[in-house]
Amino acid sequence: MRLLEYQAKELFAKGQIPVPMGEVAHTPEKAGEIFAAMKKKVAVKAQVKVGGRGKAGGVALADHASTVQKEAKRILELSIKGIPVRAVLVEEALNIAQEYYLSFVLDRDESKPLLIASAMGGVDIEEVAEKYPQEIKKIYLDPNWGLQDYHIRQLIFALDLPQHLHKEFFLLVKHLYRLYEEKDALLAEINPLVLTQEGKWVAGDAKMEIDDNALYRQDAIKEKYTLIEAEDPLEVKAAEEGLAYVRLSGNVGILGNGAGLVMTTLDLVQRFGGKPANFLDLGGGSSAAKVKKGIDLLVSDPNVKGILINIFGGITRCDEVAKGLLTVIEEKGSLPVPVVIRLVGTRQEEAMEVLKNSDLVPILNMEEAAKKIVSLVQ
Repeated sequence: MRLLEYQAKELFAKGQIPVPMGEVAHTPEKAGEIFAAMKKKVAVKAQVKVGGRGKAGGVALADHASTVQKEAKRILELSIKGIPVRAVLVEEALNIAQEYYLSFVLDRDESKPLLIASAMGGVDIEEVAEKYPQEIKKIYLDPNWGLQDYHIRQLIFALDLPQHLHKEFFLLVKHLYRLYEEKDALLAEINPLVLTQEGKWVAGDAKMEIDDNALYRQDAIKEKYTLIEAEDPLEVKAAEEGLAYVRLSGNVGILGNGAGLVMTTLDLVQRFGGKPANFLDLGGGSSAAKVKKGIDLLVSDPNVKGILINIFGGITRCDEVAKGLLTVIEEKGSLPVPVVIRLVGTRQEEAMEVLKNSDLVPILNMEEAAKKIVSLVQ
């Protein structure tokens, strides 16, 4: 469960992590009222659960009520990576001296929490890792012992922080880790962590992702943040249709049956140079109707430029998948993007018979199917 920036900052503030003064608005008029109450230069920031807001025009600075309302109106009319903006955060603009990066994230490969910090904040950490890997400090934490004081001291020296900043930075890292642990988070990130001209640490941005499997322990978060108007509409639609769907930032739509198979498909697409647009698991025993719902969902995402269907038929019948796909094609006349299909297993031969008069040609080898869709998209 990913939180919006303002939601994460509410948790930060309760957890003694400094955040800018601000309030969320759903209308330009409300944004103007917030500015009038603050009486200082503000940042107007789109509240969506994807990155790249700044590049998409979703962040603006303003120091006059009319400008705030104008920018809020413009941003509220945006759609960023296919997600409509339904709320903006109006918060005080910071007097920035330097920007850092700080996060706790679960490293699934190592099965350990990972503390990451860098003196190059304010940009995508992936970009920093690629271009300046020496600028990133990583510390794995023993799950049994958690964060220790010497871990923070290592960061302080790695970041070359002046002596007078040590105490507040020490406390900030402690507070962020406590929040990460208490809220069952998979990610607690501050980027940028701003050092102001006044020598204060402030969370300029905030990201938190809560483990869905632990939401039964997080009633306050679940009740307050699960059903909100700013949810990704595709994820909401998928939930209504009973589909296990997570939206990602790529352009290759992926549909499969079984979480493990879908995750493997995502990895293969990534390995051959593609970028997955989603995780979509139809589950076992998928009917033609369910396949149709899945395809409809994928083609409704404007970021999807190609679709890879990867089905291993056990309980699921391959011919039912083929029938569902043909139903979508018949209704739409044709699919708007190229589709590569791998159908292997129960009633595989019957599926080939269903598809033989269509323009869709199955590829039985999983790696070859992934290579093909990546080449078609590129």
